[in-house]
Amino acid sequence: MLGEHSAISKHFVIMSQLAHRIYIYSFVTIVILVTAYLFYQGISYYSTSEVDRFYHPSHDLLKPSGAFGHGYGIVGTLLVLIGVFTYIARKRYRFLTRLGRLKYWLEFHIFLCSLGPILILFHTAFKFGGIVSISFWSMVAVVASGVIGRFIYIQIPRSIEGRELSLQEVRGMKTNIGTFLQNSYQLDQESYDAVLESTLVSYEERKTNLITGIVQKFFDDKMTIRRVKGILRKNGLSGPDIRHVAKLVGNELALNNRIDRLQTMQQLFKYWHVAHLPFALIMLIIMVIHVGVTIAFGYRWIF
Repeated sequence: MLGEHSAISKHFVIMSQLAHRIYIYSFVTIVILVTAYLFYQGISYYSTSEVDRFYHPSHDLLKPSGAFGHGYGIVGTLLVLIGVFTYIARKRYRFLTRLGRLKYWLEFHIFLCSLGPILILFHTAFKFGGIVSISFWSMVAVVASGVIGRFIYIQIPRSIEGRELSLQEVRGMKTNIGTFLQNSYQLDQESYDAVLESTLVSYEERKTNLITGIVQKFFDDKMTIRRVKGILRKNGLSGPDIRHVAKLVGNELALNNRIDRLQTMQQLFKYWHVAHLPFALIMLIIMVIHVGVTIAFGYRWIF
């Protein structure tokens, strides 16, 4: 009965992972397809010089005040506003915790705040000027800093609910590979020591910058895992066993890296908020002013 329960639990975990992949890939696909379609439909117009666009057959549709161009701006603005304020609400109001994990809301926020700026870009017809240009470039800064923030975010270990883990909790996630190898496989002492030693190599701060150090450590870990696989092959382990042990070693190396970088990443994340939020506020304020002026001058789209 217990085995059946474990199998069912494992099945649901796999289904959850599959659903999450579909969730992410759907967002990526939508962004790519929408961008490709808008470029395909308007490349002739957007590649025309500003002087000659007035005579282009699509000018009345694709200009910023045109039926399509204006619509891109409205839909893009709504997507950005929804993406920003729903994520803020999810973080602030506890009753929303029942509507999904925080990381799913963050991914939805990233999706809307990626697709929205793309639509706004096409709304501008690739012409930037006046006070609106400040909002646009602020938006570009927000998107760029969002990519950086996402990178920093995934470097910080979190619970399944999205809560940031403490250093002690992260260390508690480490497995005893030595005991596992002794109980599961017959390795000679030299091979056992070599595999165990590969997981004990800590990440030493290099004199290079953080990004270069992370990239270098990534390739070092790949070489370590290949070396471990070679040791296991010499001991006659089967393919599935080799992959299983290599995966455990890879997880251990990843945890070592995260432990060594945890404090740095937490500090960077604090600094990131200081840079990200002002650009977002500037973008939103000027966006509201732009919308208000547009309505005041009678540009009400199809209404």
